[in-house]
Amino acid sequence: MFSNILDKYSQSTLSPVDNDQFVNDTMQALRGTLDAVAPLKLKLVRQNRVAPWFNAETRSLKQITRKLERKWRRSGSEHSLNAWKCSLLSYKKSLRKARTQYYSTLIAENANNPRFLFSTIARLTSSHSSVEPHIPATISSEDFLQFFDNKISNIRQKLNVVIPTIDPKQAEVVEIKASIETSVTLDCFTAVDQAEIASVITSSKTSTCLLDPIPTKLFKEIFPLISESILTIINTSLETGYVPQSFKYAVVKPLLKKPSLDPDILANYRPISNLPFISKILERVVVKQLQCHLQDNNHFEDFQSGFRPHHSTETALVRVTNDLLLASEKGLISILVLLDLSAAFDTIDHSILLQRLEHDIGIRGSALQWFESYLSDRYQFVNVNGQSSHCTRVSYGVPQGSVLGPILFTLYMLPLGNIIRKHSINFHCYADDTQLYLSIKPDQNDHLEKLNSCIRDIKTWMTINYLLLNPEKTEVMILGPKHLRDALSDQIVSLDGVNVASNSSVRNLGVLFDQDLSFKAHISQACKTAFFHLRNIARIRNMLSKSDAEKLIHAFVTSRLDYCNSLLIACPKSSLKSFQLVQNAAARLLAGTSRREHITPVLASLHWLPVESRIKFKILLLTYKALNGVAPSYIRDLIVPYQPIRTLRSQNAGLLVVPRISKSTVGGRTFSHQAPVLWNKLPAHVREASTVSTFKTSLKTFLFGQAFCQAS
Repeated sequence: MFSNILDKYSQSTLSPVDNDQFVNDTMQALRGTLDAVAPLKLKLVRQNRVAPWFNAETRSLKQITRKLERKWRRSGSEHSLNAWKCSLLSYKKSLRKARTQYYSTLIAENANNPRFLFSTIARLTSSHSSVEPHIPATISSEDFLQFFDNKISNIRQKLNVVIPTIDPKQAEVVEIKASIETSVTLDCFTAVDQAEIASVITSSKTSTCLLDPIPTKLFKEIFPLISESILTIINTSLETGYVPQSFKYAVVKPLLKKPSLDPDILANYRPISNLPFISKILERVVVKQLQCHLQDNNHFEDFQSGFRPHHSTETALVRVTNDLLLASEKGLISILVLLDLSAAFDTIDHSILLQRLEHDIGIRGSALQWFESYLSDRYQFVNVNGQSSHCTRVSYGVPQGSVLGPILFTLYMLPLGNIIRKHSINFHCYADDTQLYLSIKPDQNDHLEKLNSCIRDIKTWMTINYLLLNPEKTEVMILGPKHLRDALSDQIVSLDGVNVASNSSVRNLGVLFDQDLSFKAHISQACKTAFFHLRNIARIRNMLSKSDAEKLIHAFVTSRLDYCNSLLIACPKSSLKSFQLVQNAAARLLAGTSRREHITPVLASLHWLPVESRIKFKILLLTYKALNGVAPSYIRDLIVPYQPIRTLRSQNAGLLVVPRISKSTVGGRTFSHQAPVLWNKLPAHVREASTVSTFKTSLKTFLFGQAFCQAS
């Protein structure tokens, strides 16, 4: 069947219409083959209260046990009673084994799906407060579609009213300062071979969209049989600069922004687009070639950490925290501004994005035509509770949930960095989250106007680029010694319409920042959440094997202790004590030991590094990556290799320069100080590891011996 379709359409003569027809015929062939082999049948499913782990073996044992029970009740003999008790014991053991095996399989298959694991534990523990909320039946798919469309339309209308009021000279200055012309171009995409497509498909998640002709799992299994057709679809799109129309339909799944929000309020949902699996494969191929072009020509913003290899929220916060702590050590006060955008991904203007790709990134020819085709004639519909809305045309934005959307958004935001640099303001971006921070002396109030001017220019640039800054969710915090920040707080009530936060902490990329940068609020909140999950796991511990319980503990507890724990370097032990208590409780729960037993042998038997050692592990791993080119450039800039003035034995030891700072508690907590100190204490064989995996193994062995030898 697929060979006939390939013969019908010659790749060299495919027009856009023929291309669409070829893709539709291929998808219809897949769908028709599945319907012929496994036709869809309606089946009445009765409510079955039997547990899912109740299998044929347990059913047989239950029947035997009931027979022996009836026999004993009729005869009343002691022999019948003993036979029934033995059978009942065997049945309970078999039932317990089947239940353990069922949950073991469930946890293994969803080890990388914390949302599913969370809802599974909530269901087992009957925890109503932790059950994932469902979309109410009173809200229809049409309601969601109308709300999402109206939201974007209202934002665009609001911006269209403001844009004419902007001074043309100011807008021109902002745009000129932000633009960077490039001489190196990407004129066309390169065709791929079957091996590359197979690698992309194998590494992709097995998630199925409503628009897919067959389930993704089945698609992966039969790919060798249909590889020629799929390869033709991908390469034809790359060479002609045309995206098939069927790839530009999206199923929007409303996702609650936070589990604690009211599910009956439409504003609490964000639209997530589900696209056909083959369209995501095409996007992955394009993203790979686009990233190579961006990397080779240094088009990335240095201080943009979103959706980039070797970058993360932790690396971003390490750099920001390091700068803030160094400023505090010098007696400066820092002003931290966390900007918030409204529906940033959904308001992107396509014409502006295409101009940016052409002039700033250097995408021309058929490659630019491909992006024009990708952005044009897109449609979406909402599907909730098994009901679909009608289709609407998407005129703005990039789809959330797509492969290409995030990187297109970061390229759209590319000029923002130059605008902020013009004002000599420090900044860092993670996708649509932008944070500004300015460190000044207490008497340098004139520098506040520089920050005000920067925010004004950011607002102007965002407005003319159809991005709406949300002043209600934008937060400002003053960091530094209490008496100095209180004096500054009295002088600045707002920054260009953005109020200074009155609360003592703000959430920055998942970490609670307080005004003293002690992270006590973050530690307290993480411990509270971790203990909540530990209590839930403890309630079902008896039905889990040790390995499965450990997976759940790492998924819900250890992950919270490890998230951005490099920020806690050299924090007082009194602050880290809470984290260590959580880890101790988790270890005792897993090992089944009592609270009175010493924890050190338990941690050693589980091969768990204590909390303080885990922080050192993260710092040293980040240092190794920075020295070996697999870390962001802004982290590499913080560490300096040691080069002695004269010839010494230590010149080839791979040591780092330890910067001279004051002995204050604040200064000693910076990454740029602690990383060299810890690195220089490592044995040479650990520092000289050839790969990241080898370094991890050697480092863990070293820290493990150091931690538990000292304890013993």
